[in-house]
Amino acid sequence: MKKEEIHLWDIKRILFGQAPPEFLVEVFIRSLIVYIATIIVMRWMGKRMNGQLTIIEMTVMVTMGAIIAVPMQIPDRGVVQGILVLLCTLLFLRGINWLGYKSTKFEKLVQGEVSTVIKDGVIDLSELNKTKISKPQLYEILRSKKIFNLGKVKRMYLEACGIFSVYAQQDPKPGLPLFPEKDPAVLDHYQNVIEGQAACCNCGWVKTDQVKEPYCANCGKNEWTKAIV
Repeated sequence: MKKEEIHLWDIKRILFGQAPPEFLVEVFIRSLIVYIATIIVMRWMGKRMNGQLTIIEMTVMVTMGAIIAVPMQIPDRGVVQGILVLLCTLLFLRGINWLGYKSTKFEKLVQGEVSTVIKDGVIDLSELNKTKISKPQLYEILRSKKIFNLGKVKRMYLEACGIFSVYAQQDPKPGLPLFPEKDPAVLDHYQNVIEGQAACCNCGWVKTDQVKEPYCANCGKNEWTKAIV
């Protein structure tokens, strides 16, 4: 847009830009397409991308960031178009929340479901693979909650919003140590090593010396370490 075409009191250009009024209908269609595409991309990015926000809330934040810039900075784009997109975003958010309230299936489709990554001290490897969370990340989170062996974990959930919920065993049982591999000395000096029991390094399943099978009954691996409580 040329400098001489910009006039301070050109109210029509400020409100509607240089596009015809019919373009407002196209703005609505564009907003709907971009909004749906953003939700799909956010779902593909995984739960941990969302942190404590839901996928819908994160989508609204990203969309609003794109909405505000254009009508504020580009001379040939009207403010009304930006306001319409904001109202469309609000409409989509309220509509999706209402549909989620009415339909549990729709809520799970859009927001995702809770994932159980640890059951009774054993890692659910298939669920961990679906959530794209690595075992070092899992151990880091448990250590931050003062849990240093898997036997202390009754259930660990990855919520739809990306938060981990951990429920401890009332009576902790022997399990896989969660100390960093770079600090093996701490395991050697740990006072509660359980003799006669070993934990699978891959999934945390615990076996006793009476079990002669060298492979883990849960995941089939053959790598063991001392079980601790």
